[in-house]
Amino acid sequence: MSIGSALSNAMSGLTASARSAEVLSSNISNATTEGYGRRTLGQSASLYGYSGGVSVNGVTRNVNPVTIAERRLADAGQQLATGTSDFYSRLERLVGTPEDSKSLSGVMASFESTLAAATGAPDSDIRLKNASLDAERIVDAFKTASDGIQTMRSEADSTISNMVEGLNNMLGQTQEINRKISLAINQGLETAALEDARHALLDQIGEMVPIRTIARDRGGVAIVTTSGAVLLDGKASEIEFTEAGTVMPHMTAGNGMLSGLTINGYAVRIDSEKGALAGGAIGAQFAIRDEYGVDAQADLDSAARNLVERFQDPAADPTLAVGDAGLFTDAGLAFNAADETGLAGRLELHNSVSLDGAAETWRLRDGLGAAAPGDSGDATQLNRLLDTMQAQVVPVSGNFGTKAVSMSELSGKFLSNVASDRVQSDQDLTFATAQLVSIEELELLDGVDTDQELQRLMLVEQAYAANARLIQAADEMMQALLRI
Repeated sequence: MSIGSALSNAMSGLTASARSAEVLSSNISNATTEGYGRRTLGQSASLYGYSGGVSVNGVTRNVNPVTIAERRLADAGQQLATGTSDFYSRLERLVGTPEDSKSLSGVMASFESTLAAATGAPDSDIRLKNASLDAERIVDAFKTASDGIQTMRSEADSTISNMVEGLNNMLGQTQEINRKISLAINQGLETAALEDARHALLDQIGEMVPIRTIARDRGGVAIVTTSGAVLLDGKASEIEFTEAGTVMPHMTAGNGMLSGLTINGYAVRIDSEKGALAGGAIGAQFAIRDEYGVDAQADLDSAARNLVERFQDPAADPTLAVGDAGLFTDAGLAFNAADETGLAGRLELHNSVSLDGAAETWRLRDGLGAAAPGDSGDATQLNRLLDTMQAQVVPVSGNFGTKAVSMSELSGKFLSNVASDRVQSDQDLTFATAQLVSIEELELLDGVDTDQELQRLMLVEQAYAANARLIQAADEMMQALLRI
């Protein structure tokens, strides 16, 4: 081998070692950077006549596409479970738990207790006022729960709007990165940094919507949801949603009072079973707005209906005529069975016995329709009211089954249903989180191992030193030849 060949080999080795050190240093410094894919430097032997050396073939980004795809689906599932769990946890706090005296079942039990106390001393104004006060607490408990459910539905509607806007922006950014990657490949440039940026965007999109990516020519990718909706294929799709603002109980996507979704102008399904964007953070918000919240409101309205109809029955108060409002009213009027939706939020105590109204609490003892106070020692009507609370009645609506129950039992069953849903949602969240963690651990196996990278860096330094020593030896030989 000639001195010139030796110098050429050593110089190519120095260049390759320097480039390897740069790649390894980048791996070590970005070991904890989200979306960073471990790089390796491609090298091969080069032959130019009688000379050899090392050729640098470019940088390769090493990731496991199967693991990443599964992790993104797990991300979406965890976001769905988180949104569902948050909803039912808030709902349980709204309606309370059975041991809470301020819960729906707690105020029912308190009202029964004060009615029972009033029957022992029907002439006591204090006991009658206590009964009126506890009845008002029942009304407040229903209204608070109803308002809270609609607040969560309104928040979900607003969140959907923000998420859709963010999703459109990220799809546009991904389209632009696809274009830049294609351009870089055409120019023979490295694309690893651009792929990292796209990886981070796809991770964010994957939290909102469960997606699959499909490789396209020149380094591009297409994005398709697991429900089959195309979000990006060459050009980003335009997703449209209109925020409603305040959501009321009667407002649903089914009756057209709440916005659905369109993709490129075409309406798509939004339900949790086969919705175009179902399964991730956006799907969770649609489920809260259109399913979980609607179902919870329907059960609450059913319980309110059972309460109103019990006391609206003339059998509970003979001074009432058919069609008159009872002790608990629909915004001060008699309840119309055709207008059950939102009843819990309209519930009011009869104005004549409300402490905020006429405050004629003697009507609890003598009847709401009594012309004047009767015998102050007669507890007959108070006993009727107590019997009305304790009467076994089959709920005509809601998710309460077909068993006849008292009013306290019905409210307890409502709380039990909410608690059961909350427990189930917590279990789903625990499973989804555990699944995500396990897949993330698998993904880390393909990530940067700093110990291994440091070992490789030490070998590169040795190679660099060897090539530098070869150049030094060649220089010494040249100097010796020049001195002859």
